[in-house]
Amino acid sequence: MLEDKPKLPQNALEIKTGGSEIQILENILPLHLTILPLTQRPVFPGITIPMTFSGPEKIKALKRVMEEEDGYLGLVFTRDYHEEDYTESEFYETGTVYQILRMNPIAPGVVQVLGQGVNRFRKKSVVTIKPEVRWEVDYFQHPKDRPDQELKAYMMAISSEIKDLLKLNPLFKEQVNMVVAQLNYDDPGTTMDVISNLLSADPELLQTLLETFDLHDRAKMLLKLVKEELEIAKIQQKISQQIDEKVSSQQKEFFLREQLKAIKKELGIEKDENESEAEKIERKLAELDLPEEALKVVQQELEKLKTLNAQSPEFNVTRTYLENIADLPWGKYSEDNADIKKARQILDQEHYGLDEVKNLILEFLSSVIKRGKIAGSIICLVGPPGVGKTSIGRSVAHALDREFFRFSVGGMRDEAEIKGHRRTYIGAMPGKIIQALKRVGTSNPVIMLDEIDKIGSSFRGDPASALLEVLDPEQNGTYLDHYLDIPYDLSNILFITTANQLDTIPGPLLDRMEVIRLAGYIMEEKVEIAQQYLVPKQLREHGFEDDELSFTKEALELVVDKYAREAGVRNLEKQIRKIIRKATLRLAEEEEVNFTIEAADVSNYLGQPVFRTEKLYEKAIPGVVLGLAYTSMGGATLYIEAQGIKNAGAGFKQTGQLGSVMKESSEIAYSYIRSMIATEEIDFFDNHIVHLHVPAGATPQGGPSAGITMALALHSLATDQAVRDGIAMTGELTLTGKVLPIGGVKEKTIAARRVGIKELIFPEDNRRDFDELPDYIKEGIKPHFARYFEDVLKIAYESEENHH
Repeated sequence: MLEDKPKLPQNALEIKTGGSEIQILENILPLHLTILPLTQRPVFPGITIPMTFSGPEKIKALKRVMEEEDGYLGLVFTRDYHEEDYTESEFYETGTVYQILRMNPIAPGVVQVLGQGVNRFRKKSVVTIKPEVRWEVDYFQHPKDRPDQELKAYMMAISSEIKDLLKLNPLFKEQVNMVVAQLNYDDPGTTMDVISNLLSADPELLQTLLETFDLHDRAKMLLKLVKEELEIAKIQQKISQQIDEKVSSQQKEFFLREQLKAIKKELGIEKDENESEAEKIERKLAELDLPEEALKVVQQELEKLKTLNAQSPEFNVTRTYLENIADLPWGKYSEDNADIKKARQILDQEHYGLDEVKNLILEFLSSVIKRGKIAGSIICLVGPPGVGKTSIGRSVAHALDREFFRFSVGGMRDEAEIKGHRRTYIGAMPGKIIQALKRVGTSNPVIMLDEIDKIGSSFRGDPASALLEVLDPEQNGTYLDHYLDIPYDLSNILFITTANQLDTIPGPLLDRMEVIRLAGYIMEEKVEIAQQYLVPKQLREHGFEDDELSFTKEALELVVDKYAREAGVRNLEKQIRKIIRKATLRLAEEEEVNFTIEAADVSNYLGQPVFRTEKLYEKAIPGVVLGLAYTSMGGATLYIEAQGIKNAGAGFKQTGQLGSVMKESSEIAYSYIRSMIATEEIDFFDNHIVHLHVPAGATPQGGPSAGITMALALHSLATDQAVRDGIAMTGELTLTGKVLPIGGVKEKTIAARRVGIKELIFPEDNRRDFDELPDYIKEGIKPHFARYFEDVLKIAYESEENHH
């Protein structure tokens, strides 16, 4: 109950000691209280408790309370405590009167007080806030009547839970024993307050408990909180038991192992773990031909290993390091195949065509066999995807009878992947090259670095620069991996790299390699490859016998021409796989024993042709010219279109996927043709905006080789002359009309053959490149060679009669 009268009641404070009862009568509590904040949790009446306060304002308030107000103080929990000025804090409205019994300074600006919670109070009004918070308060007095049956039942339930809690929480037991003398079930209010003081519940819940004046409601809430406390104590005990069991089990195992070790050592059955590990590594190293420098480092590390405790982290680091050294093939070499005829036979057996590439590789291998060592040649195979770069690398290893290891450096951004991590890092490992040698077990394998044109760089370093040492014949004889930190001879390794294009390979890296180009395959070669390799391989993979399913040559030609025109054979293999899968379904449904795939059946299996014809136009149109391009996917043909838009002034714009170099080429073409037309007194460019467009997606990577094609498209538009049908061209153009040489003659010629273009215009300086092409590629192609753009005009516009 809350007192309504302004006059305050006498609050008889009972203290029980040793069973006798002393009453302090008419202990009048003050009407006004000095308020100090509590930040951790509220304090309940009925228990003596030490408190610590800091700050000059609080200490000053405490001293005044001791001197003037018999040590009575109001302690109130705060919703939001203000660190700099406690008077600005947001207080709850219910707190506890606390009577200070003793005050001791424990540090400069800090005091500890010992006192007792006396009674609850509620704020009636604020008297002052500065320099200290003072409230006028109402007090609450527990009723003196004996508790009813319901309250007794609650108290018995709380008592039962407390007993269970005492069994689980020894610390709680000590706290309860301190106040057990004050427990009195005939005075449930005080008893509940004593128990509330010991709970570790959320401070907000404890504050709600303090604010609950009705004893029944308070008992109900306290019982719930005690039950929660009991549940937490049970979980804590369970966790503690699990940990104790685990620790005792580990300790038992450790002691038993140590005893077993001591017994074995005493009987001479086993040596100390450090010594046995060191001996194992020594035995492995004894079989290897280590250089002097490596031997010196190994001896030092072995001595260190013997002195280290087997449980220390350093022991594992040293052991792993020595094991890595012992696992390397020091002085172990596989014997090279010295029979060049056998090498040619292997290459012919595993690859169709590519005679030029095979000859270059055989020349290379014969010099390796003659010298007896690699002597620093690194091969770089460049070509479109699917032309067999990786498989040729494997065949080279097979032809030499060497171990083969391939890893991709595409997208690699951390130089530690090449050179290894320093041993100071946790989880340090050797680089890829040293790991490769561990796996193959010889010091002279063939190592293939795939996708070297796609290597990256980041804040972790530049892997391309790290590869310079690996691929430099002058340096890799004493290659230093960061992890090993001792030189290893890589000079007997044959390194083969692969790339789709050379533009993105750093110059110094490219300088160390011998480039061999794989241009791609023409239709006849693709058909042979399909018959000899792809079809038998796919039949085996799908569980067919050779005589169960077959392809006619015409069917394969149709697949190559209409569904798989790319430079390589990867897409061709996909199409064959698709046909065989559908044939498998048909076989399961119709139970046919064998059947043949004819040309007429191909569209039933693969749908409508992907490639119809390169001719977008039924007849020649002014402003439209067919060009030849060289991309990372191989050679390609692409139309270039020019269109004029009537306008008061001149203008020029380009669209399509044009790289920066190609845009510059179009600007040069526009300037050159405009100056050329001006001399012929044609004013087309003065009153037209010219729009140049490249509709095909197969635009080169911004190369200049479309210069004459764009210039011819502009000239054809301005003079309203259509370029002859069936002719394609490539060449770089200068501002003065000179036609400069370009790259990829073979790839571009193959691309033209693929789409049935028979006449090609090349720069004069590329005549030798064309003449060196194999006859089967040149067959049926009529080449023209131009020094200046005027030569291009003569060839492009000459009539069919003159042409023939």
